[in-house]
Order: sequence, then C-alpha cells, then structure tokens
Amino acid sequence: MPDLLSKPAGASGESAGHNTGAAPVRDENTGASTGPRARILVIDDEAAIRESLETLLAFEGFEVHTAPNGPEGLAKLEKVLFDLILLDVALPGQNGLEVLAQIQSIATVPVIMISAYATVEMAVRAMQSGARNFLQKPWNNEKLLADISSSIDAVRVEQENVQLKRALKQRYSFENLIGKSEVMLRIFDMVAQVAPSRSTVMLQGESGTGKELIAKALHASSTRANQPFVPVNGGGMPADLLESTLFGHVRGAFTGAIAPKKGLFEVADHGTLFLDEIGNMSLETQAKILRVLQDRRFMRLGGVEEIQVDVRVIAATNVDLQRLVAEGKFRDDLFYRLNVINIKLPALRERREDIPLLADFFLSRYANENGMSSRRLSPEALRLLIDYAWPGNVRELENVIERAVVLSTAPLIGPELLPESLAGGTPSSWKDWAPLLSERASASLFEIVEEFEKRLILDVLEQTHGRQTEAAERFQIPLSTLNQKIKRHGIDVKKVRGQDG
Repeated sequence: MPDLLSKPAGASGESAGHNTGAAPVRDENTGASTGPRARILVIDDEAAIRESLETLLAFEGFEVHTAPNGPEGLAKLEKVLFDLILLDVALPGQNGLEVLAQIQSIATVPVIMISAYATVEMAVRAMQSGARNFLQKPWNNEKLLADISSSIDAVRVEQENVQLKRALKQRYSFENLIGKSEVMLRIFDMVAQVAPSRSTVMLQGESGTGKELIAKALHASSTRANQPFVPVNGGGMPADLLESTLFGHVRGAFTGAIAPKKGLFEVADHGTLFLDEIGNMSLETQAKILRVLQDRRFMRLGGVEEIQVDVRVIAATNVDLQRLVAEGKFRDDLFYRLNVINIKLPALRERREDIPLLADFFLSRYANENGMSSRRLSPEALRLLIDYAWPGNVRELENVIERAVVLSTAPLIGPELLPESLAGGTPSSWKDWAPLLSERASASLFEIVEEFEKRLILDVLEQTHGRQTEAAERFQIPLSTLNQKIKRHGIDVKKVRGQDG
C-alpha cells in the first residue's frame, strides 16, 4: 500500500474531481510537464487507493476523477475528456484488461495499469493490449508522477504531429514536411512565399537535412506542380556522363551513342530540375549550366541545333560554395545565378524539439509498410533520440526508426531496439577510439591515422548497412573518394552487409 498523504488545504475527497489551483509541475529528471490542468481518471476498487492517488495527484496540480469499478469508470469516460487513466488490474465483475479494451473502443487515452499481484506475464499482456505502462503496488510516488507526465506529454506530441501534418499538407500540398521548431516554421513560410515564382533557389545544409523534400515542396506548391520534378545528383557521376545526362546527346556523339537521347533539362521542360550536390560538378559542366540559366537554351552533346526550355532550377549543396568560389573550384557567376533565393536547412541537432514529431511520423510510416500495428517509443528511448548528435540528420533518424520498427515484437519500442551508438550521445566518440592510442603506442602517426580512418569507415558502413553512397554523404566526400579509401584499407563491404543481416 502506498503512503497515504495528508490532504492539502482545499482538497476534497469527492470523486467528482477537483481543482486545487496548483500549478502543473515539471519533473526535474525527465523534464516532462503535466501541462495545463491535465485530467486523470483513477479506476480502483479499493477506497484507500483511490483516496491516496486523488490526494497525491491533486496536490501536483491535476484534476482527478475516480471510479470504484469498470462500468462507472467507462460511464465517466463517455462524458469527460481525460488525459490519462490509472486502471487497476483486479476489478470486481471484469478485470482491468477487459476494461482496457472497452476504454480503447471509446477514446484514445493513455492508460497506466496498476496491480498488487503483478507478474511479468501480466505486464507483457497489458503492454501488448495497449497500456502505456504497468506499475506494481506499492508504487514509488516519484516514479508514478514521472510516468504520468511522460505518458501525457507523449500523447500530446502525437496529437500535435497529426495536426501539424494535416496543416502542412493543406498548406504546402506535401505531407512529408515535418517540424514545429521556429527555424522550420520560418522555412515553411519561405517555401510558401517563394514557390509560386520561377526564381532559382539554393538549398544549403548538411547531408540528410531534407533538401530534396524542400525542393519537392517548392515544386508541389508552384504553378509547375503538374509538370515533371526531375532530380539529378551531380556528385557521383564523371563529368562526361553528367553532361550527357543533363543535356542529352545525338547519335554518334561518342562511342556507344547508338541512338539520340533526351537530357534531363528537356525532360524537365515546364517543370523543375533539382540539381543536388552542385558543388561537386566540374567547371566545364558549370559553364554549360550557367548558359541554360542565362539563355534557356542548350545543345545536346554532338549536336548543332539549339533547344529551348523553360525550367526552374533548384540547386542544393552540403558544402560552402563561397569557399569553393574563393578557391577557384566553383564559378562565381554561376554561384550568383543560383543564389537568388537562399534557404539554409538546420542540422537535426539544431532543432531537437522536432525529433519527437519526426520519430512518430517514421514510426507510423514503417509500421504501415510492414503491416504492423502502431508503434510508439518509450520515454527512455525518446530521450536517447533527443540527446543524440545525429551526424546523419533526418535520414539517419529515419534509418534508426525503420530498424527499430522491423525488430520490434510489441507496440512499445525501448532503448534495447536502438543502436548502441545512441547511448553514447555521438557515434564513434573519441572515447571509443582512445584504446587505439595505447594499443599502437610504438606506431607512427601515419599508421595510427590510417588505422583510425579504417575503423571509422567500418563503423559508418555498419551503421548504413553497407550502403556506400549514404556513407559518403555522412563523410561529406565524393563516393569515388570513399571507394578509393575502402579499397586501400582492404575493407570487404559485402562482409559488412552480411554482418548487418
């Protein structure tokens, strides 16, 4: 039996609920807040338990309603909107699991099950049936309050996510834009303002921050929405292949050109061409792109006839183009042509308040794709996601959530389903590599650096399931450079993929 607290002044023992006027609290450990006057229903057949919980929760600023059995609790639920329900397992007439099923048919509300005769099997059944948590009597008051606050906050985040996605879909006609942080809302406003124009847009941000999603949102909200959106990654192609891809070629233009071929500028006519990794393109290709932007004309490789197109160009880069201009690696005239409208996308670590929304979005997506029931994160798992540095940004978060969903066997996803690197806050942190220095104390600096590089590449390849393109993006180097390093270090990528499953 939990300790019975003396009632604070003004508290009432009536089960019709109270309003003490106390301010909602924020737990010092979890940071979870109860929000404004959260309303809780306690269903327990023991009067002493109801009174104890009512006193504790009212003192913490909650509005409390109680019921001695399932039917009375369900009757209250049909009349009042509750933020959380504390439900006893052993109830007269019907057990708590049966009542839980009826609760779920009436309303979407988090339920914490409580029992004096808890077993592991019972706890598992409760969680699989949809309970948010399971506590054994007598409980720890601090733990109970933390669980209540985190459960209420989690549901509020889910509700905000649904509302936000609905609003964004209506506003931008593109549902994958997710974020409520101030910086992202400013970006959404800019997208809405800039989309109807034909001005060139430059998107800058680290790999994985969602540059292509923003480009698609700009296209979807423009007058070109019914025309093609054509993406091309300029970072992974040799210059001659990229030029053929962009501008097309005539028959006989080069060995193997047995038939004429349209380029992507032609394919995107009257639509939008998204040039990703623009900073990795050769100076010769840059000059040809500049001419298209200036004259809206170009010639296929090997051709003599000019082709006119009406294409809106959206460019993206994860490098500092101004630095490349200063180094003579990027044309300054092209830079100014592309940089008409500049949108800088923040790294995920710079907008941590968006992580719960994004995580919930990906949970829903991959649960649906894999034919699973809905999944949710435990407070501990969510805290790990929020605290992590996310060098791979939103793309890395998506991969982590997809993995967790696929490996999960129950609705609740805990820390054990997340990669071990998340527990340290950053992947491949320096402390993980410290033993290398002691192991190779007699080695030269060159040998140590080479070994460090090899281990780091292996670590990131394992995180990306052996996907070299994604690994190159994380390192912010060309794919060809990464492949050279993999070959030099003798790394067996097929073996890495095999280890990953």
